[in-house]
Amino acid sequence: MKILVINSGSSSLKFEVIDTSTKQTLVNGICERIGISDQLFTYKNKVNSYVEKETKVSMPTHKDAIDHLLKVLTDEKIGVIKSIEELDAIGHRVVQGGEYFDDAVIVDEDVIAKIEELASLAPLHNPANVMGIKLMRELLPNTPNVAVFDTAFHRTMPDYAFRYPLPHEDYKKYKVRKYGAHGTSHKYVSSYVKDLLNKEDSKIIVCHLGNGASISAVRDGKVVDTSMGLTPLGGIMMGTRCGDMDPAVALYLMQKRELTASEMDTRLNKTSGLKAIFEKSSDFRDILKGMEENDEKAFLAFNMFCYRVRNFIGSYILALNGIDAIVFTGGIGENVAKVRRKVCENLEFLGIKMDTEKNEIRVDGTADYTAADSKVKILKVETKEELMIALDTERLVKGE
Repeated sequence: MKILVINSGSSSLKFEVIDTSTKQTLVNGICERIGISDQLFTYKNKVNSYVEKETKVSMPTHKDAIDHLLKVLTDEKIGVIKSIEELDAIGHRVVQGGEYFDDAVIVDEDVIAKIEELASLAPLHNPANVMGIKLMRELLPNTPNVAVFDTAFHRTMPDYAFRYPLPHEDYKKYKVRKYGAHGTSHKYVSSYVKDLLNKEDSKIIVCHLGNGASISAVRDGKVVDTSMGLTPLGGIMMGTRCGDMDPAVALYLMQKRELTASEMDTRLNKTSGLKAIFEKSSDFRDILKGMEENDEKAFLAFNMFCYRVRNFIGSYILALNGIDAIVFTGGIGENVAKVRRKVCENLEFLGIKMDTEKNEIRVDGTADYTAADSKVKILKVETKEELMIALDTERLVKGE
């Protein structure tokens, strides 16, 4: 099948066409600054190596962006399909599926209504995701659309892991609980490693480390626990998000600084995390550069980040009652050897030992950093969220 994968944001539209028979990407790219001045279109044809980078294209609305994309996909010279009918289905990334969805689902009016209802749990994402779905259904009415939810993979968590110690009515009426995020990435990576281990009752910890970061404990293909909570603000510290901390801190600062709830939300989501500690930037590359220049704040940001990752790994080894593999993925997890080394440091007492020389060798795709005498695998796996969305879409459309 040829699947068009769409990730619709408030002012952007990421896209990728994947041939599921070969698991190969035919084309990918992004429409940026939609509805803002100077809209940009980036398009990379993986078949003939044609690249169009940040070309100015008029895209005042998402519909204009999709119209332009469909024209380019069928262009004689730079396209990858002869007609739109070659697209077998469209897979959409949807951030929040709440308790309604524990798997991907073929889109109908009821599905759309439920995604819209859940917008309060993901106000920056779900409305934009729905907009993309509605537009594709309008423009390609005969092509099936599938919604693939970031939260669905985490729905196997037991109640004692996903419930918060708050009054029951808060859960019953407002569905306040842990949902997790990055589920598509955790599903792809853990499934890949489970096949690699070829072991019954596999126990895998996936560390998806990027500007947004989350960790999951996966036992025999099912999530036991994950770090992000009601929203992607929870868990480890991230680029601009604080992660877990004493909830009273927010109340204290609101009182002292006379902040509104909205202002406090911005502070926790946009100006905290690595950015707050390092101050110069939230980009990990800048932090590494700062460490080379002996910047104390860079070292503090680095150590705080790795310390929190280690804490979750330790907690999840207990939740899994053991560990077979620790897996790093995401921009930081895949590319920053110093983080992998620091996180795995002094864990020999748990049977976890890294080959630090291998860890320093930069390779694409999957890499094994396990020392010869380690009882636990230490791996790096390139996440392929779009491929996972495409495969889930194919499965649903085929009725499997």
